Amino acid sequence: MKVHEYQAKELLAAYGAPVPKHVVCKTADEVGAAFDQLSNGGGAVVKAQVHAGGRGAGQLMGYADKLGGVKFVPTKEKAKTVAEAMLKHSLKTKQTGPEGQKISTLIVQADAEPAKEFYVGMVLDRSVGLPMVMASAEGGMDIEEVAAKHPEKILKVHVAPETGLLPFQAQKLAFDLGFSNEQIGSVVKILMALSKVYFEKDASIVEVNPLAVTKKGDVVVLDAKIDFDDNATFRHKDVQALRDMGEENPTEIRAAKASLNYIQLDGNIGCLVNGAGLAMATMDIVNHHGGSPANFLDVGGGVTAENAVEAFRIILSDDKVKAIFVNVFGGIASCARIAEALVKAGREVGFKIPVVVRLEGNEVEKAREILNSVKDELPAIRVAKGLTEAAKLVVELAK
Repeated sequence: MKVHEYQAKELLAAYGAPVPKHVVCKTADEVGAAFDQLSNGGGAVVKAQVHAGGRGAGQLMGYADKLGGVKFVPTKEKAKTVAEAMLKHSLKTKQTGPEGQKISTLIVQADAEPAKEFYVGMVLDRSVGLPMVMASAEGGMDIEEVAAKHPEKILKVHVAPETGLLPFQAQKLAFDLGFSNEQIGSVVKILMALSKVYFEKDASIVEVNPLAVTKKGDVVVLDAKIDFDDNATFRHKDVQALRDMGEENPTEIRAAKASLNYIQLDGNIGCLVNGAGLAMATMDIVNHHGGSPANFLDVGGGVTAENAVEAFRIILSDDKVKAIFVNVFGGIASCARIAEALVKAGREVGFKIPVVVRLEGNEVEKAREILNSVKDELPAIRVAKGLTEAAKLVVELAK
């Protein structure tokens, strides 16, 4: 689960991290009022709140001027003009895809006058099975490029889950980053807050980018990102309350309500598979034979007929889908149950596009009998004998 920048910063502030003042706004008039409150005779920063990184380097779609999602504004009038543009146009960044992301929330932030920017973050290092704090003196928008081209500039400290980040580890990291003795205390506060949020709120990633030193020498959190483990949010009602459904794909929300693991993609071959590993292998073989998956959809091992029918409805709701690939290996799940659901979906929803089915495992012979018995009634269903044959067939039919 993702949250907005302002929500992430408020969480870190609750654990003691210094954060510049900001006001959350929904309209240009609110932005104008917030500017009066925060500018102190100087300027302020208007920031689009969307669940995507790279906002500063992004572009408002259909807007003539080169205006991204983060803009310094020197006057109230400019603040309102920028806000109107942001709320009217979608923001396209490296992480939004070509369609961009609609902006419905802005924040106005007091200008911190950053003089130097750093990066700090915490994530699981899967290579050793431990959480890890990463930090760099090369913070800002291009931290990914720094990691790719200059990995030696990324400092890494592994953290024991039973203790969290220890103060001496935070102090050493602050020193290694080059902070002055007067600044190290503030940096330690921020690093400790980052660690506490990561562990106590079951986060999967916590990032501060940039961590800024202002012209006055203060150290503050200028931007933050926190993602939470979806499987743990039931333990945190306060985190659940931060969820913004408007930032999520409505089809993916619909699938989650039906206990389906679904991610929408850009291809034209719908995939219905049981098991995450098999689902990824299915997408791989479709790509290998020249096709393009329209989705990842794992119906799970305990799928019911109702779940499976809803899965077909969700796939067919995507106008780009020109064929469907059903790839089921019956272990816990019964191939016969999937076949029955397939027939039920065909009768209730109607298949106007080809549906290629590959079944193996538990009750596969019964499943094939069910599908063979409806050949005339549901001619769109094509049963393939093997995985390669099925993949080649669905790719060809999608053309």
